Amino acid sequence: MKAILAAASAAILASASAMANNLDPNNPSGNTVDRFADIQVLRYTVPGFNELAPKQKLLIYYLTEAALQGRDILWDQNGRYNLQLRQTLESLYRGYKGDRRSPEFLAFEKYLKQVEFGNGPHHHYSADKFIPGFTREWFDNALSQAGLPAPSPEVSRLIFDPSFMAKRTNQAAGQDLILTSANNLYGPGVSQPEVEAYYAALKDTTDLTPVSYGLNSRLEKTPDGKLVENTYKVGGLYSPAIERIVENLRKAIPYAESKAQADVIRELIKFYETGDLATFDSYSIMWTEDTASQVDFINGFIESYGDPLGMTGNWESIVNFKNEAASHRTEVISQNAQWFEDHSPVDSRFRKPQVKGVSAKVINAAVLAGDSYPATPIGINLPNANWIRAAHGSKSVTIENITQAYDDASHGDGFNEEFVIDQPTRDLLDKYLFITDNLHTDLHECLGHGSGRLLPGVDPDALKAHGSTLEETRADLFALYYLADPKLLELGLLDNPDAYKAEYYKYMLNGLMTQLMRIEPGKDIEEAHMRNRALIARWVLEKGAPDKVVEMVKRDGKTFIQINDYQALRDLFGQLLAEIQRIKSEGDYPAGEKLVEEYAVKVDPALHKEVLDRYATLDIAPYKGFVNPVYTPVTDKDGNITDIKVTYEEDYLPQMFRYSSDYSPLTK
Repeated sequence: MKAILAAASAAILASASAMANNLDPNNPSGNTVDRFADIQVLRYTVPGFNELAPKQKLLIYYLTEAALQGRDILWDQNGRYNLQLRQTLESLYRGYKGDRRSPEFLAFEKYLKQVEFGNGPHHHYSADKFIPGFTREWFDNALSQAGLPAPSPEVSRLIFDPSFMAKRTNQAAGQDLILTSANNLYGPGVSQPEVEAYYAALKDTTDLTPVSYGLNSRLEKTPDGKLVENTYKVGGLYSPAIERIVENLRKAIPYAESKAQADVIRELIKFYETGDLATFDSYSIMWTEDTASQVDFINGFIESYGDPLGMTGNWESIVNFKNEAASHRTEVISQNAQWFEDHSPVDSRFRKPQVKGVSAKVINAAVLAGDSYPATPIGINLPNANWIRAAHGSKSVTIENITQAYDDASHGDGFNEEFVIDQPTRDLLDKYLFITDNLHTDLHECLGHGSGRLLPGVDPDALKAHGSTLEETRADLFALYYLADPKLLELGLLDNPDAYKAEYYKYMLNGLMTQLMRIEPGKDIEEAHMRNRALIARWVLEKGAPDKVVEMVKRDGKTFIQINDYQALRDLFGQLLAEIQRIKSEGDYPAGEKLVEEYAVKVDPALHKEVLDRYATLDIAPYKGFVNPVYTPVTDKDGNITDIKVTYEEDYLPQMFRYSSDYSPLTK
């Protein structure tokens, strides 16, 4: 089960009223650090950190160090030549002898910034390869003048040959998704049929506690053509980085808030040392059941969006602590999880008769790392294993200092005025979008991913390459359906029965139109979350057309979304949720594939051009990401750490270069 919600809607939507937040006035959340290509880099602050106990600060510090030590793993997973590429580009940037204001150097600087943001030479969202704005001749001369060696032939091709490793993760139908993907999650020459056959032979569909095969290994071919798994572990693949992660996890144990939390860290260390997937499940259960700790973290091979087959986990980490005041709404939701499950519009056969262990909270991120940096999710729901979720529950979080930073950055950007149909709707968004967007995330993560059940014997991977898209569709629909339910008013989570309309309008606008600004002309929709939103919006537009529930109307030559019947729209969300849950519960791959291919992939070129043209007038970056705060130990005269100081002054490239210097065990 894929559980991290992409921050796409938060990154592109219009401004909403900011919630009161205990931010440092000298370091306002959301101020721009850098802007290049289609990227805006922001700062986020960590409200409440200075009020934590010294022991909690030290726990966060060592967990943060463990998080940063995994950076090289993600870079290498994204492409086998990525670390060489990064070293070459950074060395040239530092040693360049020419005019740093020349067009060629500025184009090189832009390319470097893109590569750093993408954790490799492919776009973090579209997975398309970046095209350099400088020539091979300029690049080779610049390296020579700086006294630097020429790159390997593979790195040179990676930069300058558009056809070489063109797509990090390919999701195009009718192709071998492994052989046509540039990522390094599988060895050279390993094909999609070989991968599917290998893991099918390992799986036992009668096992009620199946491990997540392929999660922490690279399937490779030996010289004689035999398939073997090269496991990510101490003494195995990525050992130098994993050893440093383990070292800092050990340092964190004395500062754990409880024995239970210390045991969670020890079990994670055991997993890293053995690579045993059953140990990872044991760790996941212990982590899920530790709901008392204020400080928390994820660390490991978790989300599998980077694998076109949805099996191998990319390395990531987020260190965080609970926002006590804001967590009231998620606690209320989780306390009523059984009510929501019982009243779901899906067939009763697919509902959970007993919802177990659903916990939810609002957090402040302390550091983002791996596949959660620089671009990051706004919500998390883990663990992903269906049987653990059914037997032990799950943890859900909404990362409010990140959503706050997105919201602050959107004020006054002109988006609403250009794309929202009229002033009353703009007023509705200004008043209610921030809270309903956060509630949508809460419901998506806390209840959506945790809802429903598979029928006995259904393979959790039955939906194959479409599994991620359909899972995100299911969770979004669950959240959308309940956002309009009177139960939220009864629970005190909303104070106006029309508030949900802000999120409904935003969602339809995004799914039908504005997310197209992230796609190059002539290309299909490929990213799972974008497909999810398109599937929902296009399906309800079509099914509601006879009654004109939602329309795409023209005004002064521009297309706008007009919602005529919000309650009918909610009913359509419920109908689609029922079908998606059936597909998930029964493992109905043909039906899932048909929905995705029919509604989620293709782009109307005329509408696409219109969106791009209108968006170009606003000068808004379609994608946003972050630099991390800097945590510095404060020591006494004997060198003992007595406190941790947090600062927010580090800029984008300096942070990237510092990370490459201090946290690169795979390139030393």
